[in-house]
Amino acid sequence: MKAIGKFCLAGLIITFLTSTTTYAQVSLSVGISVHSAPPPLPVYTQPPCPADGYIWTPGYWAYGPNGYYWVPGVWVRPPQVGFLWTPAYWGFEGGVYGFHPGYWGPHIGFYGGINYGYGYSGSGYVGGRWSGGRFQYNSAVNNVNTTIVHNTYINNNVINNTRVTNRSSFNGAGGVNARPNQQELLAMHEHHQQATAMQTSHQQMMSRDRNQLAVVNHGRPVAVQHAGNNGAGHADRSSAQQAHRLVAVQQNVHHDSRPAFQSRPHGNGGFGGHGEMQRRGYSEGRAGGHRRG
Repeated sequence: MKAIGKFCLAGLIITFLTSTTTYAQVSLSVGISVHSAPPPLPVYTQPPCPADGYIWTPGYWAYGPNGYYWVPGVWVRPPQVGFLWTPAYWGFEGGVYGFHPGYWGPHIGFYGGINYGYGYSGSGYVGGRWSGGRFQYNSAVNNVNTTIVHNTYINNNVINNTRVTNRSSFNGAGGVNARPNQQELLAMHEHHQQATAMQTSHQQMMSRDRNQLAVVNHGRPVAVQHAGNNGAGHADRSSAQQAHRLVAVQQNVHHDSRPAFQSRPHGNGGFGGHGEMQRRGYSEGRAGGHRRG
């Protein structure tokens, strides 16, 4: 009789775990929990891609001893061919805001439905694709200079010029209400790699920059520049140097409250014949997008 009882208990436990796996996986990687919401995502212009082989990783609010601080988006070489970046996001659940770190993997996972812009419209990634071992860039939503970056294509179908004012930086009540789809759930079970050494170094530098603190910049972080900005000189620097120098950080942060979809002259900042308004607003089966990255 005791054996039967143990068997039934084990069966109940297995059933419970199976039934809660679907969404519980989204919360397993929470590293930090705080009681205040992160600021809205700032509006800024994506710096140009430094060379073939780099992938855009959008900016996000991180948290440290002095509160939230902004980590600007960067162009990064993936750890291996075929990998894509799933951005970090904040999720509100149980009265706290939990941070879900980003990761590299063969497919894009769930990133809270947050519209980071420049290819990351809240689900999936439409800024580029792998083909024959080489990364190709959708120049309709990325800042690429085709005299430097040659593997490009144009997919205007992902552009949505509908004005959207939701700049929420977290998932949950009061923010973005989204749940992972089947593809994102499958992606969570794939082999992943954490942020590269360059990404980690970049975040650490921003954590030491007082100007990036939300309590200082009031949610409007200043532009950041580094030596070797935008990957200049990438061909003749060692991997150790790249960790500190091959960082293409955000520039021209907008310190006003104007809508994201502002018309700009074609060709601005190496954008070629496609306007900044198009790059900032797009979606793939979702309500329009912003220019955040």
